[in-house]
Amino acid sequence: MTGGSQDTAIVAREGGLHKELTRAQIIMISLGGAIGTSLFLSSGIALGYAGPSVLVSYAIAGFFAVAMVLSLSEMAVMHPAAGSFGTYAETYINPLAGFVVRYTYWFAQVIATGFEAVAAGIYMTWWFPDTPVWLWSLGFAAIVIFVNSRSVGNFGRTEYWLAFIKVTAIVLFIILGASRIFGLGAEPVGLHNLYGLPGGFFPHGVHGMWMAVILGMLSFSGIEVIAVTAGEVPNPEKAIPAALRTMAIRLFLFYVLALAVVAAIIPWTETGGSVTVAESPFVKILSLTGIPHAAGIMNFVIISAALSGMNTNVYLCTRMLFSLSRGHYAPRFLGRLSRSGAPVMATLLSGGFVLAAVVLAKFTPRAYAYLQGVALFSIIIVWMAILVCHLRFRRVHRAAELPVRMPFFPVMQLAGLAILLGVLVTMLLDPDWRLSWIVGVPWLGALIVAYFVWKKAAPLGVVPAE
Repeated sequence: MTGGSQDTAIVAREGGLHKELTRAQIIMISLGGAIGTSLFLSSGIALGYAGPSVLVSYAIAGFFAVAMVLSLSEMAVMHPAAGSFGTYAETYINPLAGFVVRYTYWFAQVIATGFEAVAAGIYMTWWFPDTPVWLWSLGFAAIVIFVNSRSVGNFGRTEYWLAFIKVTAIVLFIILGASRIFGLGAEPVGLHNLYGLPGGFFPHGVHGMWMAVILGMLSFSGIEVIAVTAGEVPNPEKAIPAALRTMAIRLFLFYVLALAVVAAIIPWTETGGSVTVAESPFVKILSLTGIPHAAGIMNFVIISAALSGMNTNVYLCTRMLFSLSRGHYAPRFLGRLSRSGAPVMATLLSGGFVLAAVVLAKFTPRAYAYLQGVALFSIIIVWMAILVCHLRFRRVHRAAELPVRMPFFPVMQLAGLAILLGVLVTMLLDPDWRLSWIVGVPWLGALIVAYFVWKKAAPLGVVPAE
């Protein structure tokens, strides 16, 4: 049964978290969660896939991101719970879905955090080439675990400034790039590279543009963090919708405008393999504008981006475990709060798995590639569950009773589901992405089995909720 009484019960059982996050912090947290190192380093790869039509690719991905966050805004205001979309899946689909969504998302974020930690360690060797990567990676992981084990206000302040660095860098990049394009103080580059190169705007056709959509959607991963913060912000019915509206617009503009600058200044024929700081399209453009030490500046920004991503991911991991415990799908000790209102045990356990992921990424990269495949497949499944939850949510709650209503319902949700389904089919058919299916489907199967084993065994007297 769904409805008001069950909704209230689920929010109540996840209570106790301190409401210390401000509107400004949750805006920065959401931006920081979605603006990762991929924008700074992988934008060249996306441009190599699609050429100038990468702008269309990211516009499609941005449409999906807006559909998802607007859907989340309706549900988050009605149910400001730490488990967020995991508890929505439990409420509006069934308990099995809630179990699978939360554990799937937790695991995906653990892997993402490990990846960011290793990346940050690699970037530090740009300045300190004789130091081991693993030492930096473990050190950074320990820092974000410590930050998340304290009060949520401490997390919010730390994430605000880490995200602020990224956002400032992107804004300055767009301004400097536009001055280069339109010739403010130098010979204008113009917009020729957007349409005048071999193949025109779609050099690799619709297929190339669609392949870049996958990269675009993965770049927006983390945008859903804003719904998770709903249980830790005062007046979520006002703060969350306001933050979501401004965040969605800013995020869309940041990505599209930044990529437009890259595509206009750097011919797409010179991109496609950017994997290092020195080769980043951002560094190339900053160098063209005469900025001294461009690579060093961008290295600092990328490390900040990696730390921001790690910090947010650990926060997400912790809240998912906390929610699972309070819902009786994980050991009870993971649902305990410290005096500062932080789920410390859930943070430490998540942190332990992050450290294990760091070690695995360093010493067994092939195994880690399989884990990344699970994470990639899983995050898409979670996004699909969010949209399905919202469709079911609207069957229970009439639009007139909602404090926040998204436009164009259900067109945006159905279109978002179609995009996600198309991405999954593309990943199955493309050899470069098929690994996600090979490891992702067994992972989901294992979780389903684990749910029924847990439900039957009820260890330590913990009985799964129904």
